[in-house]
Amino acid sequence: MKAAVIHSYGPVADVVTVGEVPAPAVGPRDVLIEARAAGVNPIDHLIAKGFMQPEGLAQARVLGNEVAGVVAAVGDAVTGFAVGDQVFARVDPQLGAAFAEFVAVDESLVAAKPASISFEEAASLPLVALTAWQALTEQSQLLAGQRVLIHGGAGGVGAAAIQIAKHLGAEVVTTVSADSVELVRGLGADQVVDYRSEKFEEVVAPVDVVLDTVGGDTQDRSFALLKPGGTLVSIVFIPDVEAKKAQWGVQASAFFMHPDGAQLARIAELVASGELRPVVQTVLPLDRAADALTQVERGRARGRTVLSIPS
Repeated sequence: MKAAVIHSYGPVADVVTVGEVPAPAVGPRDVLIEARAAGVNPIDHLIAKGFMQPEGLAQARVLGNEVAGVVAAVGDAVTGFAVGDQVFARVDPQLGAAFAEFVAVDESLVAAKPASISFEEAASLPLVALTAWQALTEQSQLLAGQRVLIHGGAGGVGAAAIQIAKHLGAEVVTTVSADSVELVRGLGADQVVDYRSEKFEEVVAPVDVVLDTVGGDTQDRSFALLKPGGTLVSIVFIPDVEAKKAQWGVQASAFFMHPDGAQLARIAELVASGELRPVVQTVLPLDRAADALTQVERGRARGRTVLSIPS
């Protein structure tokens, strides 16, 4: 089968190639997905560059962390899916391998694809929507009537988080650049701050929850906006987190999402009801996986980058 692989770690342009590799084995609990699309994420180019991988590669590694497609086969112990089902999944982060014509995924990580969206749109959702869902429900327990500040509202996680926060009944404030204001208003944001022309801490009233997708100075300045006992959740590292919690009298944590098929099925329900819509900016063929990774590496996209994988 065709797949986007690396044989060593390094710059994306130097190490990412597309070629033939063996199809994955199908374990007893695996769903073999004939991929039609795969989402491209920052973690993918970091993996290609050897992020948190101190040793070299023992064998070629297929990249990719989220996929949408059609079930081609199922393991003997699989009960929830059958050949021909349209599905999507955030694959096991230890295995990856979504940038390929066939992907084997444990049944517990798979959900039925919403019928109302394309494979490309479905493939753009698992990682960012699960991250947003877990940040707002598990990490911060955002409640109806509360106020949440979402940094980077035009990014993948931010765009999903705006819509999920509105579903939860919260008032949403978000920071974006001027060219993304209309996008995030269309997603449901109640107050939009252009971070290039305004200091959010000067124009935003105190909030119950901050979802930080940016880090650095933006993260540091956010603590002062939290109400006493409020929560800051970040998808990037929080330096001196215990000292900051004590200083501001708040909760704070950084986390990395975990794959969960049941939660993904809940996200599919939000898509079906019209409460969550994917935001896809660029679709490229699998053969241009390196270009897609380079685009994501540059950042500042308004919407997701997706690889199309024709059957």
